[in-house]
Formats: sequence, structure tokens, C-alpha cells
Amino acid sequence: MCDLENTCATHPAGADPADADPPAEGLPASGPRMSRRGVLGALAASAAAVTATGVLGRLPAARADTTPAGSTAPVTLTLLGTAGGPPPQAARSGIASALTVNGRTYVVDCGRGAVSQYMKAGLSMPGLAGIFLTHLHADHTVDYFSFPLLAAGVQGPQGFQAPIDVYGPGPAGMNSQLPDVHGRIPGTVEMTDLQNRAFASSTTFFLAEHFGIDPTTLLRVHDVLPPRGVHASPSNTAPTMTPFTVMENSEVKVTAVLVPHGAVYPAYAYRFDTDHGSVVFSGDTALTPNVPTLARGADVLVHEAAAFSVLQQVGYPQPVIDHIKTVHTDVAQLGAVAAQAGVSQLVASHLSPVNPAILPDSQWNALLQQSAWAAGYGGRMTLGTDLLQIPLG
Repeated sequence: MCDLENTCATHPAGADPADADPPAEGLPASGPRMSRRGVLGALAASAAAVTATGVLGRLPAARADTTPAGSTAPVTLTLLGTAGGPPPQAARSGIASALTVNGRTYVVDCGRGAVSQYMKAGLSMPGLAGIFLTHLHADHTVDYFSFPLLAAGVQGPQGFQAPIDVYGPGPAGMNSQLPDVHGRIPGTVEMTDLQNRAFASSTTFFLAEHFGIDPTTLLRVHDVLPPRGVHASPSNTAPTMTPFTVMENSEVKVTAVLVPHGAVYPAYAYRFDTDHGSVVFSGDTALTPNVPTLARGADVLVHEAAAFSVLQQVGYPQPVIDHIKTVHTDVAQLGAVAAQAGVSQLVASHLSPVNPAILPDSQWNALLQQSAWAAGYGGRMTLGTDLLQIPLG
């Protein structure tokens, strides 16, 4: 068990998470399996789950059904923000997505403006069921703690009232090639604790005035660690692997694979299988066979996209351009990824460059179609836009 002063860990400080023993708890309690999820899960070749769990609050779970405005589908994908990279841009909000399953919403990544976009999409806080972080770069996490900080106890009945589960990368372990900023590289559990400490004054003042709540009492935070048999490490961040289970309940099964994203470790892509369809989120990644393996036969693959051909026009220094080409995926390659995975629809998100003055939507669409034609991909290619909703089922 954990508290705010003693953050949970399943491996000694400084140890390689890949060598850690799997937690004794295993998976969270699972509901009855669903037939479609069982078939789709088999296609994704799920292996055993290994999550290190930090419980930062224990209240009884509760359901609150909310459906995105304008959607009556049992499953709806909503792109909250589609911008790639940290620089703020007026044209697009930071990367964040939401998947609503039978009225319960799971948020994937929490970039700049995620909470505001969540509300603009017609989603309500009582329906928030969980948060998944693909990796811990600031442009994917900057609005994460805003959900419990702003939308939990202080908001009253309009906020989420029962604890939600948060799943994100565990600590990276020791890597002498990385700069020493914090003394070690925290995972999602420790990052949550640090953010809560940073806002301790606000919480203390609210509590002293007899309203509000400690934000972390409405979170159950899980550090997701790679399976030991994969032999992943900070120097081998995304070996070829089969998907492993992160979470399963009565409405959705979530599986994951490691993806290569430069120095970042671990970084994940997630797949959500439901009775009414399946959606995969690539996270930030260079080309890897792990994503098509995870996305095999899915209805929708939400994949990051960088237009390498126009990066010079952004004004980035050459080292930044070289870095982007190493750790991201060129839009020209997305048709091949979609064809290899056999998905019905590919949605391009986490777009770089973001500025429409450099690359307007019409040119993004042309690049996507060229990519599909070149690969012989006959499915649907969709340019992601903020607040775009895609119903399934």
C-alpha cells in the first residue's frame, strides 16, 4: 500500500525496471470477458500484464454515464488536441484524445488544454473513468494533474467523485547517458506525488477553508513496466514484442507495446478493445514493427505524423530537425503502417509542423492520400482536427 510520503515501487531505487519482479497483485480485478474483445485480444497476441501499482486513494468505484455531445454511438473517439511537440500554437491544442465506451471516458495523454478541450467536447467529469499516458514528455503530461486538481473535489458534483485509475510509464531506471535533473528519472506514480507537492499550498488553503479535497485521493496511479521477458532497458527501449495486458474490465481491455522515441523509456502505444470496436494510439514513435503488431485488424489507428519534407520551413535548427526525423514517423510512411496493420481507418494526429501557414490542412490531406496510394492502402485516411469525433459500432 502507498501514501503520499511513501511512493510505491516494485523495484529498488536505481534498478532497471525491466528486471523487476512483477507485482503480486497482477491485473486489477477484471469483469466478464466480452466476445468481441476476446477475438480482438487474440489478434493482438496479448501476453501477461506487469504493472507496478501505487494506490494514492481508496474510495468505492462508481459509474457515471456521459456521452459526447452529438454522439449516440456506444463507442466514440474524440480528438481533444492534435498538436505535436511542446511549442504552443493557436491553431491546435496539445495532444490528447478521449475514448468514450458506454458513457465512460478514458483519456489518452493530457497535452496543453486537455481539460478545457474535454469540456468543449461535451464530456463531463463524472464520466471520467481513467487516464493513460503514453510517455512522460511535457507535451503529453502538462495537463494531467489539472484533472484532479481542478475537476475533483473543489468542483463539487460536477467533478469526478470516485477515484479513477491512471496508467503511465514506470521509472526509467539508471542511465548514465542522461543528464541528472532530479537525481533519478521518476515514473508516473512519483511524478503524481511531485505534482501534488508542487500544489500543496492551494490544497492546504482550500482544506483550511473547509472545502476541496486532496487531489490524489481521487487517483489510483499505476506504473506500467515492460514484461521482463522482453529484455527492454534504457539502452534497448523497444525490442520487437507481442502486446501485453495493462488493464481489463467489463467494457474494455487495454493492451500495450513499447515504442522507440529517442531517449524516452519506457514509451508505449495502447490498444483499446471493446464489444463495439477497437482503437489504437501510437503515442510518439519512430517506425517500429510493434505498432502494426498491436494494431492488427483494429478499426482505428490514431498515429502521430510529422511532415519531414517541410520541417526546414519551420525554422528549427538542423539538430532539432535531425532529432525529429530520428524519433518520429514521416507522414509519407503512414499508408504503409496502416496497410501492414490491416486497420480500417488511420487518423493522423500529433501533427508536426502545427502552423497551418506552413502546412495547411489541404496539404496534410494530400500527403496522407499520397502515402495511402504509395502503399496500396485502401482504408480511410483521416486528418485529425481538434474536437473531431469518430463513432464506432
